[in-house]
Amino acid sequence: MTKKQSFLEIETLIKVAKVLDELKIPYYVSGGYAVSIYGRPRFTADLDMIIKMSLSQGSDFTKRMVVLFPTGYVDKDQIDNALKNSGEFNIIDPESGLKIDFFIAQKGDFEEECFKKAKRKDVGYKVKFTSPENLIISKLIWYKDSSSTRHLEDIESVLSNSHIDQRSLNSWIRKIGLEEEWEKARK
Repeated sequence: MTKKQSFLEIETLIKVAKVLDELKIPYYVSGGYAVSIYGRPRFTADLDMIIKMSLSQGSDFTKRMVVLFPTGYVDKDQIDNALKNSGEFNIIDPESGLKIDFFIAQKGDFEEECFKKAKRKDVGYKVKFTSPENLIISKLIWYKDSSSTRHLEDIESVLSNSHIDQRSLNSWIRKIGLEEEWEKARK
């Protein structure tokens, strides 16, 4: 990744975060970008954002994304469908080449915890990122679902480069039933 590409990706992240903040849509960044914040920088071709957006906010959000990415991929039907079914949709910024995956927040204690503990990090604008503990839990869940060792590598990176609230981490590992995955991650 060149410095220009990296700058364009951060610029895209900031633009999207500003729109979400202006529309008062709760969000946080997870996935590879969050790993780069809490662990070692790593290449990722997409940006994972978890959002709490209502169907009534969908229209304003879609209009703003079309203005933000006039030559990009913004599909109103895909956005509406994701909002109706608590699914996901994506937007592609052709300038940076970045695909932004938006996941509609699921109801549940862990998701609420993620929103509650999201932290603003200054990347040229204060963007909300999942906490390092909740990033590890998310990576354990994704590892359980996919068996991809990339998630274990990301966990190791976050563990070695961030202060972790072990009590909170261990509590959620037990609540969600991720003890086996956690053992694999620690080896």
